[in-house]
Amino acid sequence: MSIATLISRLLGFVRDMVLAFYMGATGLSDAFYVSFRIPNLLREIFAEGTMSSAFVPVLSEYQWKEGDEGAKGLVRAVFTSILVVVGAVSILGIIVAPWIVTAIAPGFLASPEKFRLTVLLTRIMFPFLLFISLGALSMGALNVKNIFFIPALSSAVLNVAMIATVISVSLTFGNPVIAAAIGIIVGGIVQFLYQLPALKGAGYDLKPVWKFWSHPGIKKMAILVLPAIVAMSVSQFNIVVSNIMASFLPPGSITYLFYAMRLMHFPIGVFGVAMGVAVLPALSKHAVKGDFESLRDDFSFAMRVLFFLSLPAMAGLIALRVPIVSTLFFRGRFTYLAVEGTAGALFFYSLGIWAMVGSRVLTATFYSMSDTKKPVKSAVIALCSNLVLSYVLMKPMKHEGLAFANAIAAAINFGTLFYMLRRKLERIDARRIIKSFLKSAFAAAAMGTVSALVLHGTLWQQKGHTPQKAAWLAGGIVLALGIYVLLSYLLKNEELDTMTGLLKRRFLFLAKKPDSV
Repeated sequence: MSIATLISRLLGFVRDMVLAFYMGATGLSDAFYVSFRIPNLLREIFAEGTMSSAFVPVLSEYQWKEGDEGAKGLVRAVFTSILVVVGAVSILGIIVAPWIVTAIAPGFLASPEKFRLTVLLTRIMFPFLLFISLGALSMGALNVKNIFFIPALSSAVLNVAMIATVISVSLTFGNPVIAAAIGIIVGGIVQFLYQLPALKGAGYDLKPVWKFWSHPGIKKMAILVLPAIVAMSVSQFNIVVSNIMASFLPPGSITYLFYAMRLMHFPIGVFGVAMGVAVLPALSKHAVKGDFESLRDDFSFAMRVLFFLSLPAMAGLIALRVPIVSTLFFRGRFTYLAVEGTAGALFFYSLGIWAMVGSRVLTATFYSMSDTKKPVKSAVIALCSNLVLSYVLMKPMKHEGLAFANAIAAAINFGTLFYMLRRKLERIDARRIIKSFLKSAFAAAAMGTVSALVLHGTLWQQKGHTPQKAAWLAGGIVLALGIYVLLSYLLKNEELDTMTGLLKRRFLFLAKKPDSV
């Protein structure tokens, strides 16, 4: 699943490179990213949030207790409810788009042209919410059947469709912002359609059930999902807060934050989201059976492996932030001023990566036990922290202060969730997790220091030279990974042995069964 997510994230960077080339970091790009932020935030609530907190645990229970027919009936009922509820939300969003833009980007009211463009883009992209929710339904249903690679690759399909649409429409009509908005819709549709054959092969069908509200599984999901929606809404409001405050900052600030967040979400998506999604069905099965010993073991294993993989990625983003941003985006309308602005935001965002990936698994563990209330409490605490910190840090640090506030709030959220889970389960192997974390953190810090010294220079201040930059950056990353593995070996980090063993078994399995590829 991490491999498929890695492919998707890399294609996401290609998509961002295309958008940066056409739009740069200007008021035009700010308008696009504000309008895209709205359906994207709702996607976290209606799609990923609902699927992880309610759909996957309930579907796992139906699959275990009622078999394939019971699971198929629940999928059909959820499919119908998405069509009705999310479809209605999408239509409403198109109608009230001017009020939404006023709420999340009040600073745009000072520029009527930018405000009108943002409203238009919002209306074009709002239906994306419906299709991405249907795609999340498909992903959750396939995950319960232990099918991970195909749905995880669906984001790659989305990015390919977006890239193709942006380039073709821009060349034809010469309006990259409208082309990007159309690409969002096309990508959402293609991502959903791509998973349909796998759904059929897994024994599901998507025939509507018109009395979906009477299905007992829907009622159980509603009970679970309401607190989860509150939790997701609270956590996503942190991004909205940053967006509102950044709308009053100089042009380009919103774009700096967007690209920095995209880069920061690379390790979160490849490791944190992938691990959270992959571990949820297993944790849910343990919870249904009452096997909390196995649940604790799986949680501890997931956390230790997650930190082992994500901490070097975090250190790499911090140490190589300027080379990375310069290589990916420094061309076309994207200036070196934008490189510095994005790199500054990336530094502070990256400080919270360890907490963000860890929170994904912590939240999934609560969801597996049908406990959606504690993540809400933790999210509220993090939200209040982010509000205060953003207000305090924005004036002296500009957009970088908003990124730093987000990282601190993520650490507070992780600490609160970890404490709550330890109280709930009494024992979560905390000493072993912390010991592994400290070893990985030391190796990652040393790795980052060396790689920053090796790749220091003026090459990154020059526009273009992409092949040369890519070669140096790739070499630096390979060197950094070698240093990290060597230090992990010297520190006797058991997660290195675990990952090596898993990879060996996987390759041996594929070598014996080539058809399984």
